[in-house]
Formats: sequence, C-alpha cells, structure tokens
Amino acid sequence: MNKNEIFEILKTNLVELFELEESNITLEAKIYEDLDIDSIDAIDLIDSIKKKTGYRLEPNDFKNVKTLGDIVEAVSSKVS
Repeated sequence: MNKNEIFEILKTNLVELFELEESNITLEAKIYEDLDIDSIDAIDLIDSIKKKTGYRLEPNDFKNVKTLGDIVEAVSSKVS
C-alpha cells in the first residue's frame, strides 16, 4: 500500500465519519485546527484506519501528528 492509497483511505474516512468537505482534506490540513478533529474523534479515526488498512496506529503514534500528511507517514511506516 503506497502513500496515495493511504491518503485516499484517510480522505474517505474523514468524509464518511465526520462529514468533512473533501476539498478541505489535504496533506497539509491540520487535524485539530483546520478539520476540527478532537481527541475522541482521533480515536475513531485510528480505529477506522485499522479496519481499512489492517495496521493499527498506537496512541503514541498519534501524539506527534499535526497534519493529515503526518498520519499518512505514520501509517506508511507501519506498512513498510
């Protein structure tokens, strides 16, 4: 699974789970500030990523995440 595929999964999850506008979902989008994702939402997002990719991000993986690109990198490092 490459980074583009991971991003597409992430984008789909964000639209489905949080009803976000697809145009707002970019690699540079800040999760908390731009997308208004809170810590509870982040847990739901981690769970949905696991269901779609088979790879679980640990809460520690998410502590340093600020943008969607950071999530893509974190999942990519688990896949590699």
